[in-house]
Amino acid sequence: MGHVTNEAEIKKALEVVIDPELHRSIVELDMVRSIEIGANGVIDITVSLTTPGCPIKGHFQTAVAEAAGAIEGVTHVNVYFDVLNDSQKAALQQKLGRGSLPDGALAQVANVLCIGSGKGGVGKSTLTANLAAALAGEGKKVGVLDADVWGYSIPRMYGLGSTRPPVSAERKILPLEAHGVKVMSIGFFLEEDAAVVWRGPMLHKALTQFLQDVDWGALDFLLIDLPPGTGDVSMTLAQLLPQAKFVIVTTPQATAQKVARRSAEMAHKVSLEIGGVIENMSGFTTPSGERYAIFGEGGGKELADELDVPLLGKVPLTMPLREHADSGTPLVIEDSGDPASQAIHQAARGLIAMSRPPALPVLPLVEVAAAVPAVPEAPAGRKPAGMSLPMA
Repeated sequence: MGHVTNEAEIKKALEVVIDPELHRSIVELDMVRSIEIGANGVIDITVSLTTPGCPIKGHFQTAVAEAAGAIEGVTHVNVYFDVLNDSQKAALQQKLGRGSLPDGALAQVANVLCIGSGKGGVGKSTLTANLAAALAGEGKKVGVLDADVWGYSIPRMYGLGSTRPPVSAERKILPLEAHGVKVMSIGFFLEEDAAVVWRGPMLHKALTQFLQDVDWGALDFLLIDLPPGTGDVSMTLAQLLPQAKFVIVTTPQATAQKVARRSAEMAHKVSLEIGGVIENMSGFTTPSGERYAIFGEGGGKELADELDVPLLGKVPLTMPLREHADSGTPLVIEDSGDPASQAIHQAARGLIAMSRPPALPVLPLVEVAAAVPAVPEAPAGRKPAGMSLPMA
């Protein structure tokens, strides 16, 4: 194995690391603050970023380590972060030709979950509304973004109608709140139940604004209710939210399961991690206790096994679940004993279990190879890690 001595070679390799908001290489943006080459092919890389908070910490951490680790002779990469000072930010603003840098609207959001189905009619929005309320019931700070622009229904399910959200003194849109959940939807800016007739570019602009110009504040979970299919909205969100996890909703029958599989393929193609599967309408139980598998059996489990992800829950079809969706109060709040409510609470606990742990004061090391006997300690004087660029 060769010995790495060339800092320029490492910097050249890092040109492939692109900031998803500024759309330029971190090398071009002069954010590679230092490169130190140690013994046995161990290198330390420090990247200076624009703002505290880490909405896409994992993206930069992994991308820098993978790019540098691909160089012949590199056995281990330590990745550190610090933050640009005021003069460095001013220089970057001049380079970009813009008056200000992004302020990280999602910097305080710990987990982003995209809830998708691949097809309509499987109860995805109903599950999203109830999952968010169940997470809030577990003591979590939760928000819901209704990204199903054509079929927006979250405002009605939370009893919010077409109420126009306020704007803060900082010119940020403040999400409305209901049942302990922050909510944002295109439905708040239209007459109630008005149709949205938009093409892709307008959708992209609206979703970008909902993520960048909404003051979500500190959230444990932001749930995004995706539209059916694998088109513009899903691709836009994958670009804007590379750290998000994808949760697939399906019904038990084979046809729905196969369509949901296409959503999984889309997630893989745009590098979204699949967090799990939820099977909805998994059976109907009569008041006398008889159970009918109206939509078949086993589709959710089969899909979860195929994707090698957990089956987070099997939610039965109940009349109260539909009734409360229409009335504006999630079932999980009104009737914790209903079988559907119990299953949704179970799925919510599964989401909590799979969520990433809180950020530590020091960024963990990234292993790119197991060729050194021990991991070296961080060089003295490092600034605390865990800072990252904001996203669009």
